[in-house]
Amino acid sequence: MPELPDITVYVESLEARIKGQRLEKVRLGNPFILRTFEPPLNAVSRKTVLGVERIGKRIILAFEDELFVGLHLMIAGRLHWKKPKTKIPGRIGHAAFDFSEGTLLLTEASTKKRASIHLVRGRSSLAVFDRGGLEVLDCSLKSFHGGLTRENRTLKRALTDPRLFSGIGNAYSDEILHRAKLSPLTLTLKLSGEEVARLQTATIATLKEWIDRLRGEAAGKFPEKVTAFREEMAVHGKFGKPCPVCGTKVQRIVYAENESNYCPRCQTGGKMLSDRSLARLLKDDWPKTIDELEQSELGK
Repeated sequence: MPELPDITVYVESLEARIKGQRLEKVRLGNPFILRTFEPPLNAVSRKTVLGVERIGKRIILAFEDELFVGLHLMIAGRLHWKKPKTKIPGRIGHAAFDFSEGTLLLTEASTKKRASIHLVRGRSSLAVFDRGGLEVLDCSLKSFHGGLTRENRTLKRALTDPRLFSGIGNAYSDEILHRAKLSPLTLTLKLSGEEVARLQTATIATLKEWIDRLRGEAAGKFPEKVTAFREEMAVHGKFGKPCPVCGTKVQRIVYAENESNYCPRCQTGGKMLSDRSLARLLKDDWPKTIDELEQSELGK
């Protein structure tokens, strides 16, 4: 799922292309992507884009007459800037926003169609999209601490909860926790003041670093390689590969449709976190430490 760094670069790229431009027409390839009916979607046709904003992981296109289009890409949704009046791709195409200088396509390469388009009128109506999470790049340490410890949750769940922190998802939470040298399963109320400060520093540094990296990668072009799995990442999507800091094999725990990737030496003091399904399957053979795992692998 595109997260804060990806959405930020999308917003900047869109603003450079469509701010001040008049939307000629909206075309829908999949009518079910539109989740609102009043005002009708054609209300934005012939309207001028006043700006592009981000609310959480949602992209907001602000039009004149206080009309706002909200785009949520979910996991597999992506945006593409193409030549004017480009045809909507048959299987993955959802919508096309036609401008005189180009067409903005919304696609979703997944059988589970979760991306959405909303159209609302009035800035106050945007509140429905705001889950209340802190904008971590702008908040104080006190506010960060307050959001983090509002509930006693694991760090992984706290960082990815949009009610607590805005725009952080599965991928960047892994990278943040690795940089902070904290276990994804540590409970928020058990953190020391120093650990909270370290986590905030890691959060800001990780997100800013990736915003800058993605800006550089786009180099003024529209971002087309938006993915949660990048070669430069330290642990996310790197199961079984060496940690860039200590060389230990990255481990993971899987739950539902998500997973946490971590380095057992850098983040958990050598302890292997229990993956429920594997632990249930292996029982007493489940390695408790990375040393046990490495010894068992040497014995094979």
